[in-house]
Amino acid sequence: MAERSTKLLLDNDEMIREFFEDTRLLGIVAPIKDYQFCWHLNNNMTMDFRVNNDIEIQLTRKKRNYFFAVYEYNEPTGSLAHYIYNNRFDGEYLLPEFRHLDFFWLMKGDAVTASETLQQKIDSVKTINGVQLVVELTNEKIRNKEHLIF
Repeated sequence: MAERSTKLLLDNDEMIREFFEDTRLLGIVAPIKDYQFCWHLNNNMTMDFRVNNDIEIQLTRKKRNYFFAVYEYNEPTGSLAHYIYNNRFDGEYLLPEFRHLDFFWLMKGDAVTASETLQQKIDSVKTINGVQLVVELTNEKIRNKEHLIF
């Protein structure tokens, strides 16, 4: 009796839609090291970003592996999680359509929908030495959304 193989297919569109539910994303130009940027965020905004190697993004391009650091902070009250992605590694980009951006700040959870809270965070980030630009990115502008999913 021949054995039938079953193939399981991932529904990338559904996975992307679910991941980006209740999220806001900032793009940041700050030509400094990722750990320095997070140190500034931690000190200026009373946060506690730490590198999380378990959710580091690995991409393979041109037969090479590239590793993009992800820093994580979960607010102690509520369900809001913050992730800082480094957009560059060894000459490659996590999101090539945003080559001019150094970092992405993904906010995920219930409280992220308040625009005044988001504007306060944008204003605070702009006060950090080395930060040149902070802009909110809409999901429609991101071509490689799957690169942000861990």
